[in-house]
Amino acid sequence: MEPRFNLFETEVGAKFSKRFGNASMVPLQSSLPKATQDLVMLRVSQINGCGYCTDVHSKDLARAGESATRIDLVAAWRESTVFTDAERAALDLAEEGTRIADAAKGVSDETWAQAREHYDDEQLAALVAVVVQINAANRLGVILRQPGGAYEPGMFEATAN
Repeated sequence: MEPRFNLFETEVGAKFSKRFGNASMVPLQSSLPKATQDLVMLRVSQINGCGYCTDVHSKDLARAGESATRIDLVAAWRESTVFTDAERAALDLAEEGTRIADAAKGVSDETWAQAREHYDDEQLAALVAVVVQINAANRLGVILRQPGGAYEPGMFEATAN
């Protein structure tokens, strides 16, 4: 599989990518646990079929010390015992926020209430931002056919500063 297009090679694409990347830094500076953010980004990427983002977030979780069991079971988190109640609430919100077209209700009041039990307002804002940002990133990856497999953890750290 070859990428269709290199967004970074266009003026508009380069400007957009820089601003998009800057926006993704905001949740990283919040008190929402990084592991929760990465679990959410992995699950949303799996749902959206984005190979590149699935590759990135599974490898980032492994680099951060997450067990292979937890990484592997993100796809079946509802049937797993390795996630905390807070992580389960975040994954539920992420799934419902991603599958808007599949579930006319969007994020249910019950799911929102579960998330509020575990996260304060700042963390909820970060969680919503993560879900929105990774859904947008997945659309870029799928539209441009960015293949998974070549990501090396830490390869973008120099550009993030």
